[in-house]
Amino acid sequence: MVRGIVLMCAVCAPLHALADSYARVQSGPEFTTAVEGRALTRLGIELVVSKSGAINGRAFGKDVTGAWVWDAGYFCRDLFFGGEDLGPNCQTVELSGTKIKFTADRGTGQSATFSIR
Repeated sequence: MVRGIVLMCAVCAPLHALADSYARVQSGPEFTTAVEGRALTRLGIELVVSKSGAINGRAFGKDVTGAWVWDAGYFCRDLFFGGEDLGPNCQTVELSGTKIKFTADRGTGQSATFSIR
């Protein structure tokens, strides 16, 4: 019984660590390579972030539009959700397989994780 528990822990621990392993995106080209031609999705949201600097999509039945630039290691965007101006925000970006995580306020704010499809 103990041997089975130890074996299960040994197998699951690396998988858990791998699942939570994100690497910081360091450059605009690295970012665009990850997202170009693909949709970023999460429950109720689908966005396309183009290499040319546009953001388009839908979230919870409303249009999402905006623009982005890469600036000093951050994804900096201006975003509109329906008619609401969400304003500018620079964010850290991290990748893990087909997941991408944005953390607001230069990495000190709230995070949102999307699937890359």
